[in-house]
Amino acid sequence: MPEKQTPKSLGYRWPAEWEPHEATWLSWPHNRDSWPGKFTPVPEVFARFARTIAAFEPVHILASGAALEQAEELVGGTANILLHEKGTNDCWIRDHGPWFLQHAHEPAALVDWGYNAWGNKYPPFDLDNAVPEYVALELGMRRFSPGLVMEGGSIENNGQGTLLVTSQCLLNPNRNPDLSRSEISRMLSEYTGADRVLWLFAAEDGSIPGDDTDAHIDQLARFVTGDTLVAVANDPAEQGRARLPLLDTLQTQLKSLSDAQGQPFTVIPLPLPDPVFYEDQQLPASYANFYIGNGFLIYPTFRCARDASTGKLLKDLFPGREIIGLDAVDLVWGLGAFHCASMQQGLAHPRPVSA
Repeated sequence: MPEKQTPKSLGYRWPAEWEPHEATWLSWPHNRDSWPGKFTPVPEVFARFARTIAAFEPVHILASGAALEQAEELVGGTANILLHEKGTNDCWIRDHGPWFLQHAHEPAALVDWGYNAWGNKYPPFDLDNAVPEYVALELGMRRFSPGLVMEGGSIENNGQGTLLVTSQCLLNPNRNPDLSRSEISRMLSEYTGADRVLWLFAAEDGSIPGDDTDAHIDQLARFVTGDTLVAVANDPAEQGRARLPLLDTLQTQLKSLSDAQGQPFTVIPLPLPDPVFYEDQQLPASYANFYIGNGFLIYPTFRCARDASTGKLLKDLFPGREIIGLDAVDLVWGLGAFHCASMQQGLAHPRPVSA
């Protein structure tokens, strides 16, 4: 049952990703089953990711056993990086990590959602599910536990009262089969401080090729300011590449929506990279899987011509940030990229919002 006092009733809010951070949290990769036959390059990709973030803000890394030893070897002693001896099942902390809440006058808090590895697809997941409780104890934070299965990659937040979700994921019976759309919306609002939850697609619309998350929104559309989104789109000028009807639906639906203040969104098309394959399996390569931090944005690159033009587009949208492309071809064999692998810890108290 939900707690009687919810974060919203107490005045907490979930800040947007581009708002100032206290730190970034990572779970060190060690599960070879996530990258069958191609795990060897992945720790160095993570090390590069961690070191890049640490040039701008503190980084907390969870690891244990041999994974902790490897993390110490690759990033130990790096300024701004702190290692925690905490075991995990996998590295995708966006989905198993806490959501950090902010209050104008009270200490920061966090939300501890339930986690079941994207609908019980990849057991075991008990260690991942315990991460938010560990972080709350480590930081001395109040922990809210809604009793709902929820993944960070399945929600986009504009920091101004609006959340964006997909029906394929949140209404999938492998997450919360006994809850309706309105009940999930209410719970999301109460535990993030939001006023409006916008739902995309019908439950059977599918997702981009290779995606195993049941259409996480962070592979499709991302807020870049309170009233502007980038959304993955088919290129009408491109010849010889099959169109994805899902992306046309995405563009149409986003342009018909409005924010919590009733204003329409500006929707900017984001290209898809060239298809990425490993052993004949197409992988869920998407430029939408970028991560925004203090003074920087890291986006995945896929060794194709669109990498550079995407970086320019993101620079135009985030002129005050350093735009950094990191190669994600090895990482995406694990069916995720840099946004999936990170979780921001917002400031304990708010500052003026700036994109």
